[in-house]
Amino acid sequence: MSIYQALVDQIEAEVNKAGSAARVTHIDLVVGQLSGVHVDSLRFAHEILAPGTILEGVELRISEPAAYSACRDCGARTQLEELTMTCPRCGSGQIVIDGGRELMLQSIELEV
Repeated sequence: MSIYQALVDQIEAEVNKAGSAARVTHIDLVVGQLSGVHVDSLRFAHEILAPGTILEGVELRISEPAAYSACRDCGARTQLEELTMTCPRCGSGQIVIDGGRELMLQSIELEV
């Protein structure tokens, strides 16, 4: 709920900064699979908290980029379903996690 309220505050600030009186129609969020934020919880918060705010009636679109591990030892690049500290292919601890941790407001669409 607090993440959604911060989103409402951020969008209000951005729309005010742009000096627009137009109604927000869509917002696009990027929520990485390893971000620790549950997309279903965000959707629920939107249903509960949007009425009476700048996001009332807004379509919430969420993309969920995957995370990958890149192993420095065997060179494998593997899509991850959960955070791991070892290479799924060779077991090495020499991996770098790439992506999947994003949490950002990508775009705000206003009524024309």
